[in-house]
Amino acid sequence: MEIERIQLQKHGDHRGMLVALEQERNVPFQIKRVYYLFSTREKVHRGQHAHRHLNQLAVCVRGSVKLLLDDGTGPTEVVLDDPAHGLLLGRMVWRELYDFSDDCVLMVLADQLYDPADYITDYSDFLREVKAAMFVEDMAACLSR
Repeated sequence: MEIERIQLQKHGDHRGMLVALEQERNVPFQIKRVYYLFSTREKVHRGQHAHRHLNQLAVCVRGSVKLLLDDGTGPTEVVLDDPAHGLLLGRMVWRELYDFSDDCVLMVLADQLYDPADYITDYSDFLREVKAAMFVEDMAACLSR
């Protein structure tokens, strides 16, 4: 699955803590867009889509949130609750965000500008596309042997 937890380096002293996010260093792509979610109401689910080309780094800078992630091989649940941990989400990963704490602020850095054509918003369509992509990759691997 194209997801990876990234430990972000904390800097601080008695005055407080700081985490710096730098493209091509601890953010493995050029940052073209930053957005954040906050004041998400109880029992609300966000996301419920995948991206064909977009890569993202999600950091829960306050509170906590659960993510259900699936790359077509089965779902996995991840909890983000530490501002010194990022979650790298690659292309073709279905994501659903839920169980936001009252104080949750989730910041997301993206390597592309907003493009509605990049979204897959139907889970069945996502599964069809990701299975087709896996088949093509498997065939290419077999042919290169």
